[in-house]
Amino acid sequence: MAICFLMVICFIWMPFFTSAALLTPPQNITILSTNMKHFLIWSPVAEIAPGEVIKYSVEFQGEYERDYANDSWIPIAECTDVSITQCDITEDISATVPYNLRVRASTGTQASLWATLNGFFNRVTTSLIPPMLTVTTDGYHLLAELEHLGPAFEFWIFYWKKGPESTVYHKVVRESTTTVHLETMEAGAEYCVKAQTYVEAINRSSNFSEVQCVKSEDAKVILLTFAPLFLIIFFVAVLVLPFLAWKTCRICQYSFCPDEVLPDTLKLTASPAKILKERGEEMEKCDESVQVLPSEDILLHFWIHETL
Repeated sequence: MAICFLMVICFIWMPFFTSAALLTPPQNITILSTNMKHFLIWSPVAEIAPGEVIKYSVEFQGEYERDYANDSWIPIAECTDVSITQCDITEDISATVPYNLRVRASTGTQASLWATLNGFFNRVTTSLIPPMLTVTTDGYHLLAELEHLGPAFEFWIFYWKKGPESTVYHKVVRESTTTVHLETMEAGAEYCVKAQTYVEAINRSSNFSEVQCVKSEDAKVILLTFAPLFLIIFFVAVLVLPFLAWKTCRICQYSFCPDEVLPDTLKLTASPAKILKERGEEMEKCDESVQVLPSEDILLHFWIHETL
C-alpha cells in the first residue's frame, strides 16, 4: 500500500521535475563595471520548444540581507521577467560592501534553478577610465571641457605653461556640465592640460588623460585680424555721429521751442513797409473826404434831422 502511494506521488510530481530539468539555468554570469556603472550579463538559455520566449529575473543580496535578514534576496524590479540577457544593477549596488547576485530563467509555468554569480562583487573594483578632455582657447582664455560622468565623480585638472621652469597648477571640478576657465594666457605662450577622475565613495582615482597643449594667439596677429573691423567702426562713427548730433539738436529744439501755426489774421501777405505805405495813403484819402461845415449849417442839418 505504501509503495502504491509513493508511486502516485511520484507520478503527480514527475511533470514538474521534468520541466524544471528541461529549462537549464543561465550560464556564464559575469559583471561589467566601468566608471561606477555596473551591468550583470549572462548567456541566453536554449528554448525548449520553437517560439517560446525565455524571460529572466535577477535578485541581489547585500551584507545586511546576509547577516541581519535571514539570508534573504531582493528582486530587482527593472530586471524581473525581462527578455534581454543583461541587467543594469548600478542603482542597487549603493554601498561599498560585497554583493551576491543570481539569475533565473522562466517560460510560462516553467522556471529554472537559480544561477549564482561566482564570488562576490564590490563596487570598489570598478574600472575608472581617464576622462575625455577637450582643451580650447578663447582669445587669451584657457578653457577645458570634460565629459559628464555623474554626481559621484570629481575631476582633477592639472595645467601649466610650457617652458623650462614651469609651475603646475591644480583645479578641482565637481560639475562637468559647463566649460571650465583655467587661466588667462600670456600672448604667444603654449599651455598644457591633463585630467583624471576621482570617486570619493571608493577613494580611488583614474589614470591621467593624454596631455593636450594649445598656444595662445600673438598680439600682432590679433591686431591684424581685427584691424579691418576697427577701420569700419571708425568710418561708421565719423559718418553717423554728426547726423545723430544734428538729429538730437533738432529734437531738443522742437521739445523746448516748438513751432506754432499763426492764425490767418496775423499772417503778413506783404512786407511791413508796403503795408505802412498803403495805410498812409488810406489815411490821406480819408482826410480829403472830410468836409468842415459852418456852425449855422450844422444846426440846420440837426434841426432837419430831428424834424424828420
